[in-house]
Amino acid sequence: MTRYSAFAIAREALRNHQGWQRAWARATPKARYDAVIIGAGGHGLATAYYLGRNHGITNVAVIEKGWLGGGNTGRNTTIIRSNYLQDPSAALYEKARSLYETLSQELNYNVMFSPRGLLMLAQTHHEVRGYLRTVHANMLQGVQTEWIGPDRVKDLVPIINIDGPRYPVLGALYQARGGTARHDAVAWGYARACSAMGMDIIQQCEVTGVRAEHGKVTGVETTKGFIATPKLGIVVAGHSGQVAGMAGFRLPVEAVALQALVSEPIKPCMDVVVMANTVHGYMSQSDKGEMVIGGGTDGFNNFTQRGSFHHIEETLRALIETFPMISRLKMLRQWGGIVDMTGDRSPIISKTPLGNCFINCGWGTGGFKAIPGSGWAMAELMAKGEPGPLAADFGMERFREGRFIDESVAAGVAH
Repeated sequence: MTRYSAFAIAREALRNHQGWQRAWARATPKARYDAVIIGAGGHGLATAYYLGRNHGITNVAVIEKGWLGGGNTGRNTTIIRSNYLQDPSAALYEKARSLYETLSQELNYNVMFSPRGLLMLAQTHHEVRGYLRTVHANMLQGVQTEWIGPDRVKDLVPIINIDGPRYPVLGALYQARGGTARHDAVAWGYARACSAMGMDIIQQCEVTGVRAEHGKVTGVETTKGFIATPKLGIVVAGHSGQVAGMAGFRLPVEAVALQALVSEPIKPCMDVVVMANTVHGYMSQSDKGEMVIGGGTDGFNNFTQRGSFHHIEETLRALIETFPMISRLKMLRQWGGIVDMTGDRSPIISKTPLGNCFINCGWGTGGFKAIPGSGWAMAELMAKGEPGPLAADFGMERFREGRFIDESVAAGVAH
């Protein structure tokens, strides 16, 4: 596949841009693959990429019932951070954050990673104590974060109101190398790299059943016919429970909608990401000038991908107190994504009761930031049949054994 470069742009300009190849090939299913991954979102594509890059497994199919990146990968707010409290979480998310740093160069595709910095506001004394604890934990984990006072917060975010009548800003947990990336570009970059390795990305192909013999997976039934494989990866976010049911086991997850919205574009006014757990909202500004705004999940199980008025009202009412200027903005669009939540708000990267069937799910509201690390860990699990260091603590058996990785505070606001 032709590499993208300034020289390639100049060459194609002389050819009226007639020589560009497709970013990824349009594939039809073969009868058999060494591995099949269900779900062509960021996590599924990253898994396929690292199967090839790290383990030399390239006879791989990535099956998607809709279009590539059309699920949660294209329906999030693009935040990247690794300032988690528990050691297994910090290791996994820091691996992902570090991979994002050089992902554009590695994939030869600009994912627009922007390490602009991320603030988690402390607006109660309880939050101050909690974030100071996280800073100390991050120091031991090798994750670079710091505690900053309200004056420094105001310097970083001039539009913020640090003297709110109900919730003044008492300080913040600051991760300077946190930030954002372009969600679609992450999926497209991984897809292009997978296709260049000879992998098949099969869109508009829904899995309707999982076939097994003698307790091990043998393939999947799809709307485009049966596909045989000795290894199956399930990476389907909010529909994990349904696909797991086809494979004959249940998951400790529930599906809920997570909503977000963007304002009309305005001139640059905020160049960091700000999360405010107490008022339950978060905001950043996109490269196009839109204020990207989100809050918590719906309070009931559902599979809708639409927004709702009451959720907009709740989130904006909270944020306007901290950012008064946004009261004058108009909403441009809103959307929803289906997220799968575990009881401890940590993911599952695990073997399953069906032999050679592996699952990656339960990312809840924090899936986008984990894509490279998730794919790295899932690929190692599928290639070796056993979890590596990154995934070792995230097995399904932890719920039976009571080994919870409690990140309910870190995931207390959708992000």
